[in-house]
Amino acid sequence: MITFIVSFLMLILGYLIYGRIVERVFRPDAKAQTPCFTHSDGVDYIPMPTWKVYLIQFLNIAGTGPIFGAIQGILFGPAAYFWIVLGCIFGGAVHDYMSGMLSVRKGGVSLPEIIGDELGSGARATMRFVTMLLMILVGAVFVTTPADLLDGMAVDDGFLWSKTFWVVIIFAYYILATLLPIDKLIGRIYPIFGVALLVMAGGLAYGIFACDGAMPEITEAFTNHHPNSTMPIFPGLFITIACGAVSGFHATQSPMMARCMQNERLGRRVFYGAMITEGLVALIWAAAAIKFADSLGIAGDTPYEKLVTAMTNPETGKASPAILVNLICNSWLGAVGAVMAILGVVAAPITSGDTAFRSARLIAADFMRIKQNKIYKRLILSVPIFAVSAVLMFVNFDILWRYFGWFNQTLSVFTLLAVTVYLARLRRVYWVTLVPCLFMMVVCTTYICIAPEGFTLPHPVSYAIGIGVTVAAATWFFVWKNAKCRLQN
Repeated sequence: MITFIVSFLMLILGYLIYGRIVERVFRPDAKAQTPCFTHSDGVDYIPMPTWKVYLIQFLNIAGTGPIFGAIQGILFGPAAYFWIVLGCIFGGAVHDYMSGMLSVRKGGVSLPEIIGDELGSGARATMRFVTMLLMILVGAVFVTTPADLLDGMAVDDGFLWSKTFWVVIIFAYYILATLLPIDKLIGRIYPIFGVALLVMAGGLAYGIFACDGAMPEITEAFTNHHPNSTMPIFPGLFITIACGAVSGFHATQSPMMARCMQNERLGRRVFYGAMITEGLVALIWAAAAIKFADSLGIAGDTPYEKLVTAMTNPETGKASPAILVNLICNSWLGAVGAVMAILGVVAAPITSGDTAFRSARLIAADFMRIKQNKIYKRLILSVPIFAVSAVLMFVNFDILWRYFGWFNQTLSVFTLLAVTVYLARLRRVYWVTLVPCLFMMVVCTTYICIAPEGFTLPHPVSYAIGIGVTVAAATWFFVWKNAKCRLQN
């Protein structure tokens, strides 16, 4: 319990103290006009109240990430608390703030254009392809996954509540969310879902203090406690918990709110603050999951073994965090638990899917230079995107999806590197982004070397390659920086 309380307070202090330091490094200009005024189009560039921008940003980057990822991550042991706190303060929140503010400075452009401006045309072209692919994959997965869950909840076997019915409903909603002005649909329902997600987290926080069960403390050995994982705690933990600590996906979402924010000085509250909030949610879910599982009278010698048992379907033998979410919500949150469970496992992924498709449209619009003020121009870009995603829903892309976690974190490396180059060009304190960039580079390189979907190399060899690649990248950066400084002088 002490570890949880200290971690919670550290996240809040991180926002109040380190958030201000990062803000001073970027130097927001309160007098500068933001894109919602300079590029106003009534569709994507629309000024919105700060509280609404914050809640939309929070839900954009959250989805199921801080819930499912935290539940799976705590299986590695109390090191999960360590990663959520330090990763969020010094990595994820910095990543989100800097990428969001760079988008504001560059007129609300999408992530590939930000990376391309700093790292060159090759990086721009690569990021255009990678981010479009990721957005379409996320959109397709978050059509079928919620539809499967809703189909399982139905009491009627007819078409009306079948998976096909829900696929049609969810897909229709995604089309509207992608095409309509951002304040007409997303701007109205996202704040409601955002508040509901926070209320659910608050209820679980109360349950952590009020209900029975043991919780791991940071004083336990920093070893891998995962009952079933063959992946070592490094890099496994740092790929598993992404949205609660560092996630490249966030940088694809921030430009949406960069186009709606009314003042640069609000950036810390919106971008850094939303990430800290997500870290708090992840921390609560990690602690709640392990404590709830330990309180159950089920098989297992450790809380971690009990947690695996608690989220395993006895009929199929497959483990899913969604099972545990349903159990916790119904047990700890009483009458409203069922509604909150649906929010956690159904509404949350849907709010990731719709903005993924919208981001795909904006990315395509930026590199094709097609203005989005007319509906037919939005349809020109959206129809092919939805056509590809519709095909993917009938194709088994499980192999490709296995790489999503790695792709996601690799995207954060490129984002942090682009921001580091930007800060170095302006002779700012670039260490705030360089250090997390290099750390995530070691994580991503080592993971793909070790993972079954990667090269399955021996652990010592993988660590050596990860360190070698990172040292080479750091050397390149400092050689470039010194050459740039000589030219400027």
